[in-house]
Amino acid sequence: MKKQNISSVLRKLKLIYLADWMRFYWQQFKNRKINNNFVKENPNVKLPPDYLIYESFRINYPKYYFTSMEGAKELVGRIEKHIELKNKNILDWGCGPARIIRHFPTIVVNDCNFYGTDYNKKTIAWNIRNIENVQFNNNSLEAKLPYKDNFFDVIYGLSVLTHLSEKLHYEWFNELYRVLNKGGILLLTTQGTNFENKLTETEQRGFNNDKLIVRGNVLEGHRTYSAFHPKKFMENLFKEAEILEHIIIPVSGDWIPQDIWIVKKP
Repeated sequence: MKKQNISSVLRKLKLIYLADWMRFYWQQFKNRKINNNFVKENPNVKLPPDYLIYESFRINYPKYYFTSMEGAKELVGRIEKHIELKNKNILDWGCGPARIIRHFPTIVVNDCNFYGTDYNKKTIAWNIRNIENVQFNNNSLEAKLPYKDNFFDVIYGLSVLTHLSEKLHYEWFNELYRVLNKGGILLLTTQGTNFENKLTETEQRGFNNDKLIVRGNVLEGHRTYSAFHPKKFMENLFKEAEILEHIIIPVSGDWIPQDIWIVKKP
């Protein structure tokens, strides 16, 4: 049986959470030596609890920390193609345990202000206790943020739309657009055509007909809730904005990159 069909069966039988916990424990066990070595060699690096790491990445401390640092640098480079990062307000929407935004204050040094928001109370509580120079907010799944209109110059959300229903795609885009300044940049990642081979035949037909594919039967927002994004669906989502870039990075080995969408508020 193909993996995608196994996933469907696990969802129907309400066993997907159990499978996800088993995967978590396996990663924790498999990487215990390299993780212990990282802690010994980097005693000053603050790391979130393993499950918070797992929710946003995988339980490999060196890759979590150093790959995230490189990812932050790459992200800054993509953003700087379209806006000067000087005296700007920057939001990490769906920041998780600050995997990316924690590195921004040392990469972007031109008097910018950094913010992170996430629906997970535990991860935001950890961020507030451990991450400096970033202001954090705990939102809910409801598309509502405590920021005034046109407040942010840059907003990015990495693999956040991938865990939302179609209804919340539109509601959250409208809310992000509200708090984005005129001329501001919004960068979002999605599961695009690179992920087609992970879909069932029925899902592929819907995807090829430009329908958002959602695998639910689990708590919305959780890592096991998964959405797949055809190009035309995203173009319709962004119809009020100016699409600057749609980047499709080729698959490399086991790494399946998400699409990158960069849009501007005129």
